[in-house]
Amino acid sequence: MNDLAAAPVRLDGYAELRDYAAIGDGRSVALVARDGSVDWLAWPDLDSPSLFAAVLDPARGGCFLLRPDVPYTAARRYLPGTNVLETTFTTAGGTVRVTDALTLPDAASLPPGRELVRRIEGLAGSVPMGWSVRPRFGYGARTPHPARRAGVPVASCGPDAVAVCAWDAGQPQCTAGSVTARFRADAGARALIAVPYAHQEPLVLPARDECEARLDHTAAAWRRWADDRTCAGPWREAVLRSALALKLLVFAPSGAVAAAATCSLPEGLGGVRNWDYRFSWIRDSVFTLNAFLELGCAPEATGYLWWLMHASQLTRPRLHVLYRLDGGARAPERILPLSGHRGSAPVRVGNAAAGQLQLDTYGELLQTAWLYTAAGNRLDADIARRLAGTADFVCTVWREPDAGIWEVRSAPEHFTQSKMMCWVALDRALDLAGRRLIPGRHAARWRRERQAVADFTEARCFSPRLNSYVRSAGSEDLDAGLLLGLLHGYRPPGDPRMRGTVDAVQRGLREGPYVNRYLGHDGLPGSEGAFLACSFWLAEALARCGRVEEAARLMDRLVALANDVGLYSEEIDPATGAFLGNLPQGLSHLALISAARAIGEAAR
Repeated sequence: MNDLAAAPVRLDGYAELRDYAAIGDGRSVALVARDGSVDWLAWPDLDSPSLFAAVLDPARGGCFLLRPDVPYTAARRYLPGTNVLETTFTTAGGTVRVTDALTLPDAASLPPGRELVRRIEGLAGSVPMGWSVRPRFGYGARTPHPARRAGVPVASCGPDAVAVCAWDAGQPQCTAGSVTARFRADAGARALIAVPYAHQEPLVLPARDECEARLDHTAAAWRRWADDRTCAGPWREAVLRSALALKLLVFAPSGAVAAAATCSLPEGLGGVRNWDYRFSWIRDSVFTLNAFLELGCAPEATGYLWWLMHASQLTRPRLHVLYRLDGGARAPERILPLSGHRGSAPVRVGNAAAGQLQLDTYGELLQTAWLYTAAGNRLDADIARRLAGTADFVCTVWREPDAGIWEVRSAPEHFTQSKMMCWVALDRALDLAGRRLIPGRHAARWRRERQAVADFTEARCFSPRLNSYVRSAGSEDLDAGLLLGLLHGYRPPGDPRMRGTVDAVQRGLREGPYVNRYLGHDGLPGSEGAFLACSFWLAEALARCGRVEEAARLMDRLVALANDVGLYSEEIDPATGAFLGNLPQGLSHLALISAARAIGEAAR
């Protein structure tokens, strides 16, 4: 995709969330605004404290700005099949192209621990350019100590250090915690700026030719990965871009998949629904494994399943809602002294939802293992025993109220989708035991409790008046999460109650292409946007119910909601089209991949 819109506009120093593209290296992700500013980067890892956080506080967060010093328009794209970003700035006097990447190490040189590289190429005429690197360690709370090493500006703070290496990009000046310079980008000329980083290790100052080579190597490595993906159908480009966005969220050292690359971007401007999503949620596991298998990502699928089983082992038999990317279970929530995106405070890191009871996670775990075996893979004996133990635990815990899939901060309830997924957990355990993939000595109990879950759900969680399942036992509220009962197999698509639920979600929660998560209280003030994954779930549900043309029409509208480079946030404001929530949002892209596959299969 390529956007030829006018120059981006900032409001009180903030770029629109829709204006961000993401680059990454399998360990962290940076957000680059359309005006050339890197406004988010957590180093050394995706869940580390930030070095740049202007997306949360332009005054204190830090950024790396690179753009023309004169009025311009900006067009950008990803280099085809990559997560390398290319932005073209056009001015009255000329045109310049900037290529951005978090580089991948190659075998030809000793690379820095982490590295951001920005290549500037003059395409026509002459363009005055300015740049400024303002590192702010520890979410802006730690003051960097400036110095020079071999003439290169370096900022350090405790065990962290970052350098600013520039070639043909002006003479860097160090002032007030920033490194700045100006230069002219003439037609045919090329400049380069590299920001290497070190954490508890020596800071490597790279040579220019090494940085240039790594940038080219990074683009080639992404293209090789993309070329191996199995994408087809009318939304092939959207599926491939979603696959590349998902790959950005894979934390290579462990195989975990982060829910999003950022923290505390608001679900409603000026509101308090601001959460840290740099963890891996069990609730996303089915869509994640399905996507990996569909896209031909066998190593990622295996790595993710092993990470999932390792992380869940640490807290068994109870599952945590989310785990850190290294598999740890602690995620204490705290508030940072930042202003928040466009005044949306508090700014939170960590996530208190980690301590909630969410019963749907047990169904997600068993369904994920079931899908893994359905693809021809085997489970080792220890994992098989633990999965059987998980089924035993579901028999004990399913009667408890919980916080539900949406992690409400009100009192626990008997959420319908949670009960449906408990049924799925026991059903999949029975199937695995029947195929002798897990021990089945308690299968009779699993079968009795599966029936008890169904009896409870059918008797207390269905509204004859709405002809639909409802959000929680005894309520009359709707919830788009109920669509997962169809997608994950609680009831088949032909079931009258499931079909009625699809219709009720359309009537009660849909606004154009947008689907709200639920109607009802959740213990928090204010409102939120429409949750994009729910819209894709509806498209998939329609396809599975045989309403293929209707599903395809909705899918076309949803694909068009991506930003200019094909990315999605968590939510969209239906009134303005503005992105809301953290981004890029894994579940939005996972739901797109799943819906595209389901519609394609139904059409065939």
